[in-house]
Amino acid sequence: MIIDHMNLPVSDLAVSRLFYDAVLAPLGCVVVAEDGPAVGYGTTSWSFGIELTGDAIVKLHVAFAAASRLQVDAFFAAAVGAGAMSNGDPGNRPQYGPDYYAAFVKDPDGHNIEAVYRG
Repeated sequence: MIIDHMNLPVSDLAVSRLFYDAVLAPLGCVVVAEDGPAVGYGTTSWSFGIELTGDAIVKLHVAFAAASRLQVDAFFAAAVGAGAMSNGDPGNRPQYGPDYYAAFVKDPDGHNIEAVYRG
């Protein structure tokens, strides 16, 4: 693995925290730390974080690894339930690989957030 952890810029920490609390739970991630205007998620240590910024936000794409198709489906249901707009319903994506199963949503800042299982 190349990346140890990353932070995603957000415009409203409270709104984004509610969103990521909901969508990362099905993937087994919880809040592991808070550091000023940032919240870190992971299983035991900070792997993914959200950080309040006053700057213009460039839209990013983040793909979270899922352990099963059921986790991808649960991620998508949680995201839509938290108010996210679908950017691709759960399903096979053979253009990315023969066993690539993923779902995509837009987070509160318009970032393209994906959960993927590479069965």
